[in-house]
Amino acid sequence: MNTYEHSVYLDVEKCNGCTTCLKHCPTEAIRIRDNHAVINQERCIDCGECIRVCPNNAKKANCSKFSVMDKFKWKIALPAPTLYGQFENLDDVDYVLDGLLKIGFDDVFEVSAAAEIVSAYTRLYLKNELTKKPAISSACPAVLRLIGLRFPSLKENIIHLLPPMEVAAKLAREKALSEHPELRPGDIGVCFISPCPAKASYVKNGFADYKSQVDAVISVKDVYFQLIAKMKYGSEVKSLSNSGVIGIGWASSGGEATAIFNEKYLAADGIDNVIKVLDQIENGNIPQLEFIELNACTGGCVGGVLTIQNPFIAKARLQTLRRYLPVSQNFVSSDDELSLPDEIVFENLPVYKPISRLSDSMAESMRMMSEIQKLRKELPCIDCGSCGAPNCRAFAEDVIKKQAKIEDCLIKLHKSGKDGAENDS
Repeated sequence: MNTYEHSVYLDVEKCNGCTTCLKHCPTEAIRIRDNHAVINQERCIDCGECIRVCPNNAKKANCSKFSVMDKFKWKIALPAPTLYGQFENLDDVDYVLDGLLKIGFDDVFEVSAAAEIVSAYTRLYLKNELTKKPAISSACPAVLRLIGLRFPSLKENIIHLLPPMEVAAKLAREKALSEHPELRPGDIGVCFISPCPAKASYVKNGFADYKSQVDAVISVKDVYFQLIAKMKYGSEVKSLSNSGVIGIGWASSGGEATAIFNEKYLAADGIDNVIKVLDQIENGNIPQLEFIELNACTGGCVGGVLTIQNPFIAKARLQTLRRYLPVSQNFVSSDDELSLPDEIVFENLPVYKPISRLSDSMAESMRMMSEIQKLRKELPCIDCGSCGAPNCRAFAEDVIKKQAKIEDCLIKLHKSGKDGAENDS
């Protein structure tokens, strides 16, 4: 099994043990122990939902600082299209790209440009008769980890195409080496400007046997304030942007799906909605569809927890921005459509232990499941969270796995004490 390095972490000093994060974690990775939250690393998918809902700012994302790029001779920024939606009255993406050069990057390569290339190859991928339908997008790393942990039967449905961030990193490196032959590969540093912590985890861990081409991940929040100080609307800037409506559309839910030019698609955003859709796919209770786009964050990447702006305002700004752009500036020629290039395809998926597996032994798992169901019937089943688990079923599992004691259920303990007192009288 892979050892997974996470980007979401807990600041214990700020945590007071409230159960807000407990109730919202989609994989039940959080427990309350000793008056503060504890994150189960094997279950966490780095979706950032706990960061979003924590009232005490005790959950945080571990991203790189800009200073980590100082060791590289040539620094390349990969701005996610979400970045463009953070700025008020922006009518030209080039102001943002020029601002990135002014804050210390030597070059920029738009992830939205790579997204248009991925869209073109996704259309080709779906035409392959061997593709299992509905094909699930591989763009959101939180969703990919969720499938591996909770819906392993759907792994065959995942499209084996690298996400735009990785394609952009590859192309940016090739461009730098081509234009600057004096550079060596180790001289080039690639930095992705991310709206979510899941991308940072993806870069840290790689993807199965694939090593990420990105060297650092900086949050949109950290870059935003630096850019604001450098961007001056109305000033003359170079024409740097090389993406259109399709690429920038990837920032919002549905943008990727509409780019496949196929009506048989579904786009869902928000982790709870994603889980419902995956449940229906697994149960076979879903219409005949070709493509499924799933985003863990509400609204798509514009809803990432590392952004500044309200996702719905950001989406509206991007819609205005897209109005003046061509459909795409990165077409795949007819000759290239004959086959998928090896550099855009990944072979293997990461192997995770499914969170539903109680033991490596089937017989032991069945025994434990029977005990969990039996204990659950004895619990109040009001899912109050006072035991430190998100619900009574999870608490029963913790008790059977010897990770909690039955006395941790305060309601059952109170009832047992009350019944004992009545019997004594």
